[in-house]
Amino acid sequence: MTEHSNQLSNFHGGLKLSGHKTMSITSPISQAKIPAKVIIPLHQHIGDSGELLVKTGDKVLKGQPLTQPTSYVSAPVHASTSGTITEITEHKIPHPSGLSAACVVIETDGKDEWIELTPVKNYQQLDATDLRNIIRHAGIVGLGGAAFPTAVKLNPGPTHTIETVIFNGAECEPYITCDDMLMRERADEIISGIQISLHVLNSDNGIIAIESNKPEAIGALKQAIKKNNTTNIKVISIPALYPTGGEKQLIKVITGKEVPSNGLPADIGAVVQNVGTMAAIHQAIHFGKPLISRIVTITGKGVKKPQNLDTLIGTPMSELISQCGGYKENADHLVMGGPMMGFTLTTDQLPIIKGCNCLLVESSDDQQTQRRVMPCIRCGECARVCPATLLPQQLYWYASSKNFDKVQDYHLFDCIECGCCAYVCPSQIPLVQYYRFAKTEIWNLERDRQKSDHARIRHDFRQTRLEKEKQEREERLRKKKEMLAKKKQENPETADKDPKQAAIEAALARVKEKKEQAGINPKNVENLTEAQQKLIEEADSRRQQSKVE
Repeated sequence: MTEHSNQLSNFHGGLKLSGHKTMSITSPISQAKIPAKVIIPLHQHIGDSGELLVKTGDKVLKGQPLTQPTSYVSAPVHASTSGTITEITEHKIPHPSGLSAACVVIETDGKDEWIELTPVKNYQQLDATDLRNIIRHAGIVGLGGAAFPTAVKLNPGPTHTIETVIFNGAECEPYITCDDMLMRERADEIISGIQISLHVLNSDNGIIAIESNKPEAIGALKQAIKKNNTTNIKVISIPALYPTGGEKQLIKVITGKEVPSNGLPADIGAVVQNVGTMAAIHQAIHFGKPLISRIVTITGKGVKKPQNLDTLIGTPMSELISQCGGYKENADHLVMGGPMMGFTLTTDQLPIIKGCNCLLVESSDDQQTQRRVMPCIRCGECARVCPATLLPQQLYWYASSKNFDKVQDYHLFDCIECGCCAYVCPSQIPLVQYYRFAKTEIWNLERDRQKSDHARIRHDFRQTRLEKEKQEREERLRKKKEMLAKKKQENPETADKDPKQAAIEAALARVKEKKEQAGINPKNVENLTEAQQKLIEEADSRRQQSKVE
């Protein structure tokens, strides 16, 4: 069942873009060399960082966990090759902020020696929870770029029934071809990972969506389905339109349904996974291998030999550029990702991370003549191409004026930052930068509000506790006064005495009474000398005097 009989839908807007893909698919996927050192950032995914398991000086093996997850939305990282940990320190990482983050630096030993692997013999005998735990501890995250922990995505919860599982092979952004080459060369691994995912999700409707400009990939996957006698997976050819590979846009094309604003695909019975992620699941279940490498497209007019490299996580980007022949003389700048949604890097001394699918070396020829930003002319082109059906012009006005309440009224967080609006803007306004700025400021304000709310709750709790303690003290004093008043009424003679002194006298009286009842009399009190009698009398006098005082 490899043909799709239902009519495809479409989404609003989008762009027809030049692919520039042929330059990196002229040769098969190559294995990148093991570098002299790998730099493993501890946080490479959406969610919390894990707990560090190693220290400087430790010898590690390939696949050994460096961290363990500490929360539900978390994923561990592993040593991508064997060697010795020389540093655990802050190091620059590939991120739009250009900031540094905690990394484990491993000096490789060249042996590439694996830990002991524990493959699953028959995954169909395991329940969904067991399989999700294996996938989680293998550190698998979405390899389409978002890097969301896959185990979480494979757990839609008891309130959602998944009717359609879409496997994203669209790869609609220009220049990037890592998924295309993976589908051509490792189709069996993808189909295997898809079967595991369908088993976990208890679904029998898997759809592989591939853009029509990838006939070789479509043919390879159909052949793999036929060879494995698979009946619950379809291959669907979809139009080559940017950004068809976006999660919400792909769901709309395949199912005709729209993910609600601020909602999730699971809300409409769908899950979307990247085809590269499926190959990683296959490796984790059938071979016990964690996610320690990925295919990276090295491309652009500024690099000498564009190609796709199977790369160890943590490999410095400069090593990959060197393996591809180095930079051309007209190389202008380096971008992680594609030209639409990628971001410029200030250096190539950065590590490859799980979410890095492409290194694009743009040349000076690629750069259009820079025109200064002009005022918005209200042409409406941005709204025409917006795949999220937003009003980019309004978002721009409110973001630039820092009206963060109003910008949310226009559904800022439904923006997928695809860049279509900026691409067609005749005034050269960097619209996406304004949206990212507004999102960051809103997140910061929300974080500050949460801290303020937390501080207020703690203050209110303290005030309540102090008030309660005050009331308890007052209640104890009240009860004590009532008790004293009652005693005074019952025995006026002893009421004015000091309570402690009264308690002592009462105790002495009880002791005396017990002695008398037991018939105990003072001994050695007869035939006393005058001196002994005098001492006794002086002691009795002091005792009586102390009672008076």
